[in-house]
Amino acid sequence: MKKVISMNLINVIQMKTQSFWLTALLVLLGVFSTVNTNAAEKLMAGTGKVNITPPNPRYPVHDSLYARTLILEAGASRIAFVSLDLVMYSNVPLAEKLKKQFGLQEVYFCPQHTHSGEAGPKEWLDAQITKALKQASSSMFEARISAGYRSFPQLSFNRLLLREDGRARESWVGDDHYRAVNPERIPHGSVDNSVGVIKLEDTKGNPKVILMNYACHPDVAWNNFEISADYVSYATKYTEEAFNNQVYCLFVQGGAGNQAPLFKDGGRTGPDDPRPSNYDLIDRMGKLLSIEAVKLAKEIYPNPYDVPNIKVKTDSLHFIGRHDKNLKYNVHFSVISINNRIAIATVPGEPFIKFQIDWKREMQPNHVIPFFFGYTWNNGRWPMYLPDIRSAAYGGFGADEGSWLIEVGAGEKIFNKLIENYYRMMGVFR
Repeated sequence: MKKVISMNLINVIQMKTQSFWLTALLVLLGVFSTVNTNAAEKLMAGTGKVNITPPNPRYPVHDSLYARTLILEAGASRIAFVSLDLVMYSNVPLAEKLKKQFGLQEVYFCPQHTHSGEAGPKEWLDAQITKALKQASSSMFEARISAGYRSFPQLSFNRLLLREDGRARESWVGDDHYRAVNPERIPHGSVDNSVGVIKLEDTKGNPKVILMNYACHPDVAWNNFEISADYVSYATKYTEEAFNNQVYCLFVQGGAGNQAPLFKDGGRTGPDDPRPSNYDLIDRMGKLLSIEAVKLAKEIYPNPYDVPNIKVKTDSLHFIGRHDKNLKYNVHFSVISINNRIAIATVPGEPFIKFQIDWKREMQPNHVIPFFFGYTWNNGRWPMYLPDIRSAAYGGFGADEGSWLIEVGAGEKIFNKLIENYYRMMGVFR
């Protein structure tokens, strides 16, 4: 009798054990099934490209200007980036209209800051930008995302040069020692010799979108008197061609407020100057940048364990002018997290490179890939230059020159708020 009871007990225990592991296996399968098939946890993307070269431009057109768009969607979050071949751009009515029309939480306008661009008539330009976003919205696909950085020999330098009198002046104010160009690659100050890439591909692994993030003024052609997207035109063109024109390449400027290209065309004296602009320099810089971006894009791959999600936190701060105390600036900025792996800071105006470098340094312990999107507007007033305090003290163009300058320390206040908001958004604060 004891033997029968013990055998029955063993059978019951075995059955319960088998049942436990079967239940556990079903739970695990259910979890992974949810991750892979739940529509709310898919990352969706769409892209578009529309010519925004003015129909009746003031100057001859050397190369066309474009609006390139990217819509990203995961769950209830849906945001858009609009890369523009313009010097700067802000448009509250259009932003509000686009958010309603395309169901966007935020729309970020990213003018790449070419000094050879020209904006077309307002209503016409609004329509072209809307068309580019409509293309993106109507071409949404399930996407896989990857990102990274690649360092290479510098193409830019810090244009605020500290002189013998202890004051900094812009590089184009030459003397016996310094010149407007810098072929020797003397840094003179902080630079970031890396290009960032965000790649979006479809579920079959076909690249569809390349977003290039780099910090340098697009003014290789100085006083061009022709329409051109400068080195960005060539960088994006060569990148799209490297993928057989099956991708759109968005360029988003970084903290380029005090970053100038190593090489510059000396500049024409006026539109009637018969000397042509030196586009070989522009082509060369764009090609070098594209080569590095394409190499990187082909080396990065999506993480198969990513759970698609997009988090966004937008904030604003109020400032007055540095010299003109009557000036009022309401500056909007955002932190964006994609799949908890990509951390983007967006800042309007022309932030100095220190903020980009510090953002990357701050994000490094968080095991995320950081991007700093300068010249990126989504609301409020465009703040012009955003110098760091040290640069504001030593001076130079954009640092202490200009009646429109924002108050000293505005950049640091924005930066600190970005950091705080990132940690709050990610639930780190208790």
